[in-house]
Order: sequence, then structure tokens, then C-alpha cells
Amino acid sequence: MCGRFTLAFAGSDPAQIRARFAIDERLEVRRRFNVAPGDDVLAVVQDRDGAPRAELLRWGLVPHWAGDPREMAAKTINARAETVSEKPAYRDAFARRRCLIVADGFYEWSAGTPHWISRPDAKPFAFAGLRASWRPAADAAVEPLRSCAIVTTAATGAVRDLHDRMPLILDERDEATWIDPATPAGDLHALLAAGVDRLDIRPVSRAVNDARHDAPDCLSEPEQTSLF
Repeated sequence: MCGRFTLAFAGSDPAQIRARFAIDERLEVRRRFNVAPGDDVLAVVQDRDGAPRAELLRWGLVPHWAGDPREMAAKTINARAETVSEKPAYRDAFARRRCLIVADGFYEWSAGTPHWISRPDAKPFAFAGLRASWRPAADAAVEPLRSCAIVTTAATGAVRDLHDRMPLILDERDEATWIDPATPAGDLHALLAAGVDRLDIRPVSRAVNDARHDAPDCLSEPEQTSLF
């Protein structure tokens, strides 16, 4: 699964991220050390004219037919690649509303110790994401809740020593294909079967355990426990 991630500019700066993902200057790009479910995340979608467009989406997908958005969002932060085209909460988004979720690392825990997982060069990348729009049926004038989920796959490489699942990281050359609504289902399933093997893993501070804490010390070296 993926329950926390970062956009800490570890291997880049905001200008590079804007250029990499075609992010308009009007959209704020914040440095994030501990993105948690329920937060707004930086995502990229394909606009009607076929161009990429960045926007903020709430992490925890709420399909248009959901009754209670909070209850639904708590269950839908991740979508399994193996069943994403079948599950009612995800299949419509998988078919027509996919997105990129911009990150530069994610966290996983082992024996109580958090680890930060990133590319060897620490540069930003994109998780395969799904998106949805919801508004209360009784009030169509309300601004819609735009939300997302991260697609996960079987862990690869050294990540398998920490967890059996990990977010699906797209190859840069596949990003446009993923967000294009016209991409055939067969091509999408091929992307779901792909993934990134070369990732760096290092233990970090337990400051990240607090989902409300979003500061540089989340990526600090783990605290040393004295034996005396």
C-alpha cells in the first residue's frame, strides 16, 4: 500500500518540478515532507484540448455515486492494480479519469522503523492515479469535491523486504499515455504490469509517524537509542 509520501524537492526545486509536469504558475507548489490521506495533493490530468494540466486533488477517492464522502475516502486511498478495472469504486475512473500524482518519495515501515523510498537520483516522479468528482445530490451548486487514489502493485526489489505492496511509479515516457482518456484498455493493463525496480531505501526519523507533522525532520536520520 501507500499511506504517506513526499514532495520534498530532494533532488530538484519548484521551477524544475513546474517544467517537468507543466504546472501553471497560478498553482502553488508546496514542499511536503509527510503527505497523508485526506490532504490535497499535486496531480496532473489531461485537459480537453489534450494538454496536461495540474490541479489539487483530495487524497481518498470519492466516486460520484458515494453517499458519505468521508466514509468512502477513508477506504479508497489506494487501488490495487490487479482489480482496478473491476472494483465499483475505481472502474469508471480507471476507464476515463486517470491522473498523475506528483511525488519524490514514499514511506514504508518495518519493525516500527519508517523508511523513505526514492529514486537513486532523488528526482520527482509520478504515481499512477485515479480521479473522481463528487457533489451532494441535493445541491448541484456546491463546488465539487475532486479526489484521487494511488494505484498500487506488488512490491519489487528491496521494497519487498518492507512490504508486499508499493505505489505504481510510471516511467516518464508512459505518463502521457496513462492520463490520455483515449488509451485502449490493453495498453493501460500493460502499464499496470510495468513498474520501477531501482529505488533507494533509507531509514528515517519517527517524526513521520505523526500524520499531522509535516516538516524537514521527517527525513532526518533515525534517532539513536542509548543502551545506558
